[in-house]
Amino acid sequence: MKVTTTDPRDGRQHPTDLVETDESGVAAIVGRASRAAQWLSDLGRTGRAGLLDAVAAALESRRADLVATAEAETGLGQARLDSELTRAAVQFRMFAAVLRDGGYLEAAIDHAADTPLGPGPDVRRMLVPLGPVAVFGASNFPFAFSVAGGDTASALAAGCPTVAKAHPSHPLTSRASADAIESAVRDLGGPDGVLTAVYGERAGRWLVRQPAIRAAALTGSVGAARAIQAAIDERADPIPLYAELSSVNPIVVLPDAAAGRGDQIADGLFASFTASGGQLCTKPGLAFLPADRAGDRLVDTLRGKVASAGGQVLLNQRIRDAYKSGAAALEKAGARLVAQPRIDAEAGFTVAPTLLEVDLPGLTAEIADECFGPLLVVVRYHDVADLDAALATVPPSLTGSVHRGQGDDADAVRRLVDVLAARCGRIVFDGYPTGVRVSWAQHHGGPWPSTNAVHTSVGATSIRRFLRPLAWQNAPEWILPEELRDEYTAIPRRVDGRLVPGTESHREGC
Repeated sequence: MKVTTTDPRDGRQHPTDLVETDESGVAAIVGRASRAAQWLSDLGRTGRAGLLDAVAAALESRRADLVATAEAETGLGQARLDSELTRAAVQFRMFAAVLRDGGYLEAAIDHAADTPLGPGPDVRRMLVPLGPVAVFGASNFPFAFSVAGGDTASALAAGCPTVAKAHPSHPLTSRASADAIESAVRDLGGPDGVLTAVYGERAGRWLVRQPAIRAAALTGSVGAARAIQAAIDERADPIPLYAELSSVNPIVVLPDAAAGRGDQIADGLFASFTASGGQLCTKPGLAFLPADRAGDRLVDTLRGKVASAGGQVLLNQRIRDAYKSGAAALEKAGARLVAQPRIDAEAGFTVAPTLLEVDLPGLTAEIADECFGPLLVVVRYHDVADLDAALATVPPSLTGSVHRGQGDDADAVRRLVDVLAARCGRIVFDGYPTGVRVSWAQHHGGPWPSTNAVHTSVGATSIRRFLRPLAWQNAPEWILPEELRDEYTAIPRRVDGRLVPGTESHREGC
């Protein structure tokens, strides 16, 4: 079946020369990925680091075509997409640095020794690649969480060939991204199968059923995760699915913060919940504001910004329809409409940003549910002490944010942070959760339903998803990976229980 693409700005479908991948095609692609695993292994850490740098350069060299293609398929705008492509390149370069550092291997050596339990054997352990993995592209990030995204970068860094299931919202962008990565592989003399894209919903289910696929990663909806998990459950052997899913990302504005910088907070809140049409996994869906004069002024400022806003283009019809029905459900559940601009003509998948309000006693599970898109529910509270119980009813999220003022009680802040820490993966102070930094310390995960695993999907440690531990006992030195040989000192290792830093001079000579 032919693959079509849709311009969300006008809703018109356009034919492409792409064809949905059939079951035999998926099997053949996974077979090539399996054979490519040895090439990735033979490259070693530094060789794979060079590959990732080459991929980043290939993406940047095709920037104009990639951005233009993505803009036609997503309507996200050139500036946003240009920035996102830079982010994708940064992710590949960051994982090149992770490889060169080598600490991700968790290398440990216990030399043979007498122990309280008797003679102990020589045991050496480090992390090794899982094997070929499946990556499911996200609708809202055609670069950073799709074929050229962080899942692909971390999987290739780990040494795992990657089969990417292209998202139907941007199939041409997916192909163009795959072409860029494959060109970098070819320039290094690599084989077919290091990175390949498949197309079509059925192809995704066939993909995770392939015995050679050893893990899957998804950024998407709970429904999509359940469908992929159902296909995985048909396997004779289980594999992990690392899924980043639904998130409300509550923001708490304490009274003194609202009084001291209400206009600034209103500006930040508006930008955060409407950026990219509110189609961000870290978009704040709930904002707890004090029910006092400062809170009233903050809401009035937000009302004015929303009322004067223009329409925003959503990525596809499914998201547009879910946004409309979700907003209607929130009002039916008791949230009051505060502001929504009038849009003369809803071309394509264009919607109006929406600001709703509810008093804290009226906050229910229905109102606290995620509505993906440019919508914010303001929750008005009278007493800070009531927030602990209220936040405990909000679904666990990727993030929780607290805005403090100089006069706000430190003990109250500590209590709020304790509640959020139990239910979120990242706590933001005096800021907004959108704009996830790509860095070593970043964690982009949280309790269900924000994710289904403890691992992050952004940051250096996301490579851990595609690795498994392997120990060598009493092994001859010649068969050991070089990172586990006694004379190798280029990476940090734990030797006989003591952490030994890597030696810079050795690292430069590798």
